[in-house]
Amino acid sequence: MRTLAGPGAGPAVSRLHRGYLSGVGASAIWGFFPLYFTLLRPATPVEILAHRVSWSVVFVAALLAVRRRWGAVRRLARQPGAVTGVGLAAGLIAVNWGTYIYGVTSGQVVETALGYFISPLVVVLLGVVVLRERLRPAQWLALGIGAAAVAVLTADYGRVPYLALVLAASFAAYGLVKKRLGLPAAEGLLVESLAVAVPAAVYLGWLAWLGTGTFGRVSPGHSALLVLAGPLTAIPLLLFAAAANRIPLSGLGLLHYVAPVLQLGCGVLVLGEPMPPARLVGFALVWVALLVFTVDGLRRARRAAGEPGPPAGDAGGWTGEPAPRSGDTGGWTGEPGPPAGDTVGWTGEPGRSAGAVAREHLGERTGGVHQPGAHHPR
Repeated sequence: MRTLAGPGAGPAVSRLHRGYLSGVGASAIWGFFPLYFTLLRPATPVEILAHRVSWSVVFVAALLAVRRRWGAVRRLARQPGAVTGVGLAAGLIAVNWGTYIYGVTSGQVVETALGYFISPLVVVLLGVVVLRERLRPAQWLALGIGAAAVAVLTADYGRVPYLALVLAASFAAYGLVKKRLGLPAAEGLLVESLAVAVPAAVYLGWLAWLGTGTFGRVSPGHSALLVLAGPLTAIPLLLFAAAANRIPLSGLGLLHYVAPVLQLGCGVLVLGEPMPPARLVGFALVWVALLVFTVDGLRRARRAAGEPGPPAGDAGGWTGEPAPRSGDTGGWTGEPGPPAGDTVGWTGEPGRSAGAVAREHLGERTGGVHQPGAHHPR
């Protein structure tokens, strides 16, 4: 059994605890995003998105100025290929954020939560379709169960659950692009937000000129909540990046599911959205698929790390946690991200495949987790 002992045990435990606190804090913020976005009515989804982009730029730019961390931004400006990648990532995150905001403000929180539940499966599917990766039998089983879940939910909704699929697909594609860019969390959010800040500012100016915008017209509290979109976008991203530096990837991958669970709870228990039996069956199939996917990833990670499994009949006394990692600033966006609608924060190494990105979510290797995102990217 691995234990933390000796003179360095105290700092190591403290580092692990801080990591889990940071990860849980980020997931909690993303998980309660549905309640926050409902407070922004009567602002339209597009206006909310424009404010989120604009105030994210202001907040993160101020943060980087205080911390004097402009190096990554300057290096990026000298790389035309990377600038193109940032533009693509910005477009994907705008689609993800906008879809999530529309889903929440139109009373479809349950379906948006579904999108972040199935996002790891869509990442794996992206690896098969785009990168021609070969999957293990357990991964194929998880994808098959996930496809059955989508079929059941399509029958329940009377339509394809397009919000969930758009959220999951945009999150998966965004995660792949971000992994190749390899930008740190805060700097990545800044340059992506800057890429869409001009149209966002133009749109807000147009609303002000027409007199149809809500900023400064509903109440001071409502305007303050719109401004708060900037910090609420950046803070969970930075918390999750801090968690990624301190806790095992098995724990970090499991944290990915905290936000959509909270979102689902907000939708059903707080906002009163329906959960008929057929829909519950569809969600149960998704959870089974994720369980298969997660267990397969954890077993493979254990074998790769040379870790013995728990003794027979004594799983409770075995931690199975590797030593804390360093040098990994990855995190979900995440708009599981995060992102519950916030998938920003997928940093990490350039050149990683989509399948590797998904496996990192579930603890198969060292590296970042998303966004989302993610993921994440919310």
